[in-house]
Amino acid sequence: MSVDKVKQYFSKYGMESKVLEFDVSSATVELAAAALNCEPGRIAKTLSFLVGDEPILIVSAGDVKIDNSKYKKTFGKKAKMLTPDQVVELIGHAVGGVCPFAIKEGVNVYLDASLKKYETVFPACGSSNSAIELTIPEMEKYSGYKEWVDVCKPM
Repeated sequence: MSVDKVKQYFSKYGMESKVLEFDVSSATVELAAAALNCEPGRIAKTLSFLVGDEPILIVSAGDVKIDNSKYKKTFGKKAKMLTPDQVVELIGHAVGGVCPFAIKEGVNVYLDASLKKYETVFPACGSSNSAIELTIPEMEKYSGYKEWVDVCKPM
């Protein structure tokens, strides 16, 4: 189970006990915000794309969406999301639990500027009923991000 892989990943940092698991689904921004009793923007959603043949992850605030023109300017290609099957195969987590932790080798992680307006955010932890509360510096540290990007706009 992916949540176990994420807990094992966080155990290297003594952080595994911070992984939250819920009795209800947190598979969407709205469900996660309800489970955590927080505003949707604090849900750090992780989106999976292909840039050429390379899978990438973009972690953004939960209350924004990809701005296609910004994306194309940043990555040089039109945004092409992975299919659910590709997400499992190329990233290592299923849709609803995708996160930048314990992912497959060679997947670049980008953090979107929309996250910076929050002191802490809640990314998923590999399952459709898990999350962890992290500060932005912790997101940088534990996600192994490649760089900050600005590819989103308000919904």
